[in-house]
Amino acid sequence: MINKIVNINDIVFKEVEYGDELYDSILNRGVAIPIKVIKKDQKYECIDGNKRLSILKKLSKINKKFEKVYIMIVNDFSKSGSGFWGNTRNKH
Repeated sequence: MINKIVNINDIVFKEVEYGDELYDSILNRGVAIPIKVIKKDQKYECIDGNKRLSILKKLSKINKKFEKVYIMIVNDFSKSGSGFWGNTRNKH
């Protein structure tokens, strides 16, 4: 896993509804847990953190400090073959 700071505009995510409590928490404290993403071409795709990103997008219109966020780039195993998971005849 790789952690880094990126602009929220570099992350593809689904905007979702969120509660006032989470909004107020991010407004006052920021985002404590990195957004989990996978690398797709020159952008990142969110796999965990759509609510937080939705809030940051709204807050970034008020204050530019909310345009940057910590991300955690995780491995994308979607293209791994069955051998990756130990489903092979070769057991050595």
